[in-house]
Amino acid sequence: MTGEPAEFRMPSLGADMESGSVAEWLIHPGDLVRKGDVIAVIDTDKALIEVESFHAGVVDSLLVDVGERVPVGTPLALIAGAAAEPRVTAEPRPAVGKRPSARARGKRPRPEPAAKVSEPVPQPTPPVTSPIVRHLAEKRGLDLTAVHGTGPGGRVTRADVERIEPRVKASPLARRIALDLGVDLDSVQGTGRSGAIRADDVREAAARAGVPQEAPAVEAAPVGEPGMEDRRDAMRQAIARAMARSKREIPHYYLSTTVDMSAALEWLRQRNRDLPVSQRLLPAILLLKAAARAAEEIPQLNGFWIDDAFVSGESVNLGVAISLKGGGLIAPALHDVTGRDLGDLMAGLKDLVARSRAGRLRSSEMTEATITVTNLGDQGVEAVHGVIYPPQVALVGFGRILDRPWAVDGLLGVRPVVTVTLAADHRATDGFTGGRFLTAVDRLLNHPEVL
Repeated sequence: MTGEPAEFRMPSLGADMESGSVAEWLIHPGDLVRKGDVIAVIDTDKALIEVESFHAGVVDSLLVDVGERVPVGTPLALIAGAAAEPRVTAEPRPAVGKRPSARARGKRPRPEPAAKVSEPVPQPTPPVTSPIVRHLAEKRGLDLTAVHGTGPGGRVTRADVERIEPRVKASPLARRIALDLGVDLDSVQGTGRSGAIRADDVREAAARAGVPQEAPAVEAAPVGEPGMEDRRDAMRQAIARAMARSKREIPHYYLSTTVDMSAALEWLRQRNRDLPVSQRLLPAILLLKAAARAAEEIPQLNGFWIDDAFVSGESVNLGVAISLKGGGLIAPALHDVTGRDLGDLMAGLKDLVARSRAGRLRSSEMTEATITVTNLGDQGVEAVHGVIYPPQVALVGFGRILDRPWAVDGLLGVRPVVTVTLAADHRATDGFTGGRFLTAVDRLLNHPEVL
């Protein structure tokens, strides 16, 4: 192998992020990783984010411990060239007691002379998997060599692992703590529902055995648990920094229009009529797709203001503002919205909302939005005048769909209408361009069949 190992650094997962910590490593020294594999979970002030590797190769060492907070750009791990031999067997676990640091775990021991044996014992061939699949199997207490892979070439997928019921009922956190402390789950009495083992059960079992316990890895605390208030405060501070920067640096201008939704809702009723409930579209998906198509038509609003110049986005990646159950707001991206059909987009939105609220987003979803949409219609809000998320140059707001008096061809009637607003950066565009965008949204929603 030639060349220095590549550095995997603490990523910037938003304009307001200054530092973060590793909540969980999904790799170990010696693991083979591919570009795009999820290798770590990063704890930001807003959420837990699954971060992909930008390099392919073999993990040389981990440089930062779980829970250690470091600035953006700090090297977290070293990944050597792909020519190195990957580890094929699990490294021995340390004796029960204090775990070594990540730096210590990253040092490779000198190889011992091979013992002579008359007949080698055959070992099962390690299955081809990704780091996140190995991590999931480890949490569930599964032997991957016994799992039948349904992926290409017999590759074990995440779905293969999730189909198998764990032999011991235990929460994921309980399994991780048991692994860290060297506690055998078979010997732990569970106090949860149906005898499930909880994290406290593992800690109590470790205490009875005299095992020293370290502080647990950083977790996203559920609502009502200790630490939740601190997380909410940190999120509000992060939002405050980003919004203060936005209003300080970006000269906003605002436009709005009202759109007749009669054609869109009628088309939606016809489409949903013969579909099962799980596959039906919501009106919000038409609003999102119309905003994305309009941004494709008016590319001056789809991109970033960087170094005093506008940089157009390569595709329309729609940031979707999502409120979190514990408080706060996050705006991850739906990628390539204009290239996806409405059914796929509806499924993608449901998945994105679920993972946002569970704290399991990807780094690309937090950094690649080219324009953001906020929809507060479900809260009864009639109009939204948003604040642009830098370095983007526009934000689209949708209010509640309401029945209002509406004149068509000189006749007054009652129609469902929605107020659409645009907040845009006056450095990148002006009101004429913004007006063209809102006109495009109106036209598209009145011809939903083209969406």
